[in-house]
Amino acid sequence: MDWDKIQAQWRQEALETDREDLIGLLELRFGPLPEEVRTKIEAIQDGNALERLILVAANVPKFETFLAELAESKTAFRIVGSQYQPF
Repeated sequence: MDWDKIQAQWRQEALETDREDLIGLLELRFGPLPEEVRTKIEAIQDGNALERLILVAANVPKFETFLAELAESKTAFRIVGSQYQPF
């Protein structure tokens, strides 16, 4: 068995799952996504960035705030401030 190939496959599957989760969460909270947003999310190859964006998507009250975070492409997990309060 080639463990490197297996691990690479697992990482790719995890990225795909995180992308699908992020898109699903955004659509649940904010409705259908513009195609350019979906395309940008599908292009993300950093698992940490996707996990951070999932947290952001779950906590921001406005889609515009999520878009600003998507444009920033930071990988830090710390999300603080009133713009991240979902209610």
